[in-house]
Amino acid sequence: MNMKRNLIILIAVFVAQSFRGEEIKDFGRDRLNSSPRHADWVDIKSGDRTIKAFVVYPERKDKAPVVIVISEIFGLTDWVRSLCDELAESGVIAIAPDLHGGQKFEDLDGARKATTALPKEQVLADLNATADYALTKIPAANGTLAVCGFCWGGGKTFEFAHSNPKVRAAYSFYGVAVDNADDANKVACPVYGFYAENDERVNATIPKAEELMKGAGKKYEPVIYKGAGHGFMRSGEPNNPQKRDADAKARDEAWARWKTLLKQL
Repeated sequence: MNMKRNLIILIAVFVAQSFRGEEIKDFGRDRLNSSPRHADWVDIKSGDRTIKAFVVYPERKDKAPVVIVISEIFGLTDWVRSLCDELAESGVIAIAPDLHGGQKFEDLDGARKATTALPKEQVLADLNATADYALTKIPAANGTLAVCGFCWGGGKTFEFAHSNPKVRAAYSFYGVAVDNADDANKVACPVYGFYAENDERVNATIPKAEELMKGAGKKYEPVIYKGAGHGFMRSGEPNNPQKRDADAKARDEAWARWKTLLKQL
């Protein structure tokens, strides 16, 4: 009886640890600490509010495009900031606004609730403020603006592509796609989708988006990575203690494609 009770306790502890957001999501600090690139925290005025954003600069002798990075539901974790560093390594300025207001999450449910509670208008206002900052307050920027996002941020990336005409390219990673003709008609730039094969919830939105974007005369290029699961850019990260091999392969392929696209900015 005691053995059974102890086994139940061990399973409960394992499950609890598996879903601790900060333990799993924040594994990018080593890259940040060893990066040769310069990074800053900046204040951005958004209406009557001030938000924080993390900026990483590439090592290059000329001005560079800026890519806004929209996080997953877990907010501005170390992983998101390490991805900004990896983007900067590819030659662009990466800026990630803290849309969650500094919140940290101990579990998946807490992250979901907090993200769902974010007013849509506030998120859009903060992204627009970040875009204005990128285009007017960063002397090293060349005036070209792009946006990327992951999961929840991938959906917001598609939304931002039809909300801000200054965006020149959008990179949506496993986020839901545009679902109405009015929004598709407003898309201001090419949208490149990065999707996982084992992610039907998101992938079910692709066919309609393809039809809508084609009808609107807009460029939409979705690619589905074989064997990958939702969140493969994070779960395939080499430093992720719970790295999945199929996701690591998809991540490598996605990065190769992404770097080629970034060079076209």
